[in-house]
Amino acid sequence: MCLALPVRVVELAPGDNAIIDLGGIRKQISLALVEDVAVGDYVILHVGYALSKLDPAEAEKTLALFREAGVANDAVATPELRA
Repeated sequence: MCLALPVRVVELAPGDNAIIDLGGIRKQISLALVEDVAVGDYVILHVGYALSKLDPAEAEKTLALFREAGVANDAVATPELRA
């Protein structure tokens, strides 16, 4: 089974890389497969690669569903949901 998660880009890094945040966890990922990503954008992350950009409202819905299903806890939330 494959799992891809919506994550928020918090910093653009050298090359085709970015730093993302998922519930306070920050990780460098590759943006090589996606164009025009900016800080604040949500992307779908799978094995270290952003696969596509995602609408922020859709990202929040997906993260809420993960929490509801018990796949993630309240720590896995966007800053907007934690506020």
